Amino acid sequence: MGLLSGLLGLASDVDTGALGRELEPVLLPNETIEVAFQVVRDQIAFTDRRVILIDKQGISGRKRQYHSIPYRAITMFSVETAGSFDTDAELRIWVSGQGQPFLQNLSRGTNLAGIQKALAGGVLGRS
Repeated sequence: MGLLSGLLGLASDVDTGALGRELEPVLLPNETIEVAFQVVRDQIAFTDRRVILIDKQGISGRKRQYHSIPYRAITMFSVETAGSFDTDAELRIWVSGQGQPFLQNLSRGTNLAGIQKALAGGVLGRS
């Protein structure tokens, strides 16, 4: 992740193998991370079963808060690509029972097709 993107709070791809080892204590047996992104210190992981939001807190980042959104709770999602003058794309996820969507800015060049495929596979293709 570039310094400028990090300072702007934009996301970049994360090595899913390394993140999988880090999340091993919270992943279910045979649950795999399909695609993951990092925003400054926070991370978003799309597994084959859910979306995991990792909020690293404090100066050292050792304290972490994990939010887990099962795909069955996602009612709608949208991905907006970056335009000619935009520096970022946007991901919105609507969750059942929540008034506002989860909104995350993603940097130009982020794997938007991977995000859409992971969300579509989770929301539409699995029971």
